[in-house]
Amino acid sequence: MRLFAAVLPPEDVVREFAGVVARLKNVPGADGLRWTERAGWHFTLAFYGEVDDELLPELTARLARAASRTEPFALALRGGGQFGRGRALWAGAEGDLRTMRLLAGRSEAAARKAGVAMDEHRRYKAHLTVARSRDGVDARPYLKVLEDFRSRTWTVDELVLVRSTLPTSGTPGEQPRYEAVARRPLGAAG
Repeated sequence: MRLFAAVLPPEDVVREFAGVVARLKNVPGADGLRWTERAGWHFTLAFYGEVDDELLPELTARLARAASRTEPFALALRGGGQFGRGRALWAGAEGDLRTMRLLAGRSEAAARKAGVAMDEHRRYKAHLTVARSRDGVDARPYLKVLEDFRSRTWTVDELVLVRSTLPTSGTPGEQPRYEAVARRPLGAAG
């Protein structure tokens, strides 16, 4: 199964951000982007790709240990950016990003120790993907809409192991489906 570790924003933050995304979709040319559905909004901590089913118990146990060693932390959506010259548009994060990077590193290490083959390590950049483009777009009008956005601050208190099922129908615009496989509380209570 295709898996990743993530932080999920709470529903009230998702609702608030949906209003900003509605404004983004009104930017001229926005109909040419593939917009991420709100049910898929998340901050990826570590992407594992295809993981053999027999590794799932060990991965889940190691993620539980990683979560228990990481204290809950404050986070908010803030501003935005782009990757790949307009190929990916994202919302940024503000808050205790040091702890979030630490949790991302621990999530990656947990997978390696559980026997999951990982690609090369990249420096962690907290982001929530909003839209993608095959050809890239001029991101400036989108970033202008995002620049003043700041959600309320919430306390991240869990790490979520998510299964991603890619579309198979071939229907244009079909989105991956995401399902929480495991939720592990942060901090000593975990």
